[in-house]
Amino acid sequence: MTYRFFTPEPAKAATGLTAEVYRQLWDDFLGPVPTFQALSAVPELQAATWALMREALLAGDASRVDRELVASAVSRANRWRFCVDAHVMLLHALGEHELGEVVARGGTPAEPRHAELVGWAEASRSPRAAGWTSPYRPEVTGTLLAFHFINRVVSALLDPDLLPGGLQRSSLVRSVGGRLYAKTARGPKEPGQSLALLDASTTPPPAWAGDSPVGVAYAALRDAANRGGDLLGDVARQTVTATVRWEDGRFPARPADWAVDLVRDVPGADRIGTRIALLAAFAPSAVSAGDVALWRLSHPADTDLVRVVAFGAITATDHVARALTSAHL
Repeated sequence: MTYRFFTPEPAKAATGLTAEVYRQLWDDFLGPVPTFQALSAVPELQAATWALMREALLAGDASRVDRELVASAVSRANRWRFCVDAHVMLLHALGEHELGEVVARGGTPAEPRHAELVGWAEASRSPRAAGWTSPYRPEVTGTLLAFHFINRVVSALLDPDLLPGGLQRSSLVRSVGGRLYAKTARGPKEPGQSLALLDASTTPPPAWAGDSPVGVAYAALRDAANRGGDLLGDVARQTVTATVRWEDGRFPARPADWAVDLVRDVPGADRIGTRIALLAAFAPSAVSAGDVALWRLSHPADTDLVRVVAFGAITATDHVARALTSAHL
């Protein structure tokens, strides 16, 4: 796995909160995978991202197959192959070999319930246009929101190949990898174990989550990621928020040119940060080395790059979350 703009510290060097996150990743997932290593520059953001993913995707009694299917489908809707490949491999780990390969090919599952889940997840990319909401349990809905955020951060900060040379796109490699992770994937995870890693949220859990730990984790992630907006002025933050609302998930045909046009009226000192946040919200892989070099002239730390990317990513994710009603099963 190649990091696009910086190389995080090795997991074995982690201390404090990051070390605690890595310990839970070893216990409950696949270890300190690149997604979470990239976020280690901002430990409270890393912890909140892990908490939402753990409580939504891994813990509780909702079907893990359904949740992996949603993670794969959202990643496909966001055009981020890395996460599609990773969660297809986990479908193999759960014994769903045929379903995993259908998803890998971009097909529609044969079982109507699975096909409905895929359609629902993909429609969330543009929730206003689709009249989108969720009839599903908090774990399923939370998985969808977790991967709207994770897709964007990972797409901005990592190259798209999970394995060298894109080997994960081989059905044989996916199947073998799935068998290696089968025991970890199928083991039960007790809800709420990640919440001790979180700061107290300044906002209450969302109504769609009921009293599930998923809601606590989502509120914490929203708070942590929104702090990245503090790096920008009021006009810049309003530009990102307003653009996310009116564009409603539309993929820009020429992302670089699109972002240049949108920041023309933003104060000069904020233009590059606004551009990165907008690209993180809509087309994260279009964040370029040139963009990052300009940003680092005034914000040289890796921490600030992760924070401004996270601000764009959570603004897009919360646009989806705002489409939810409080009536959930």
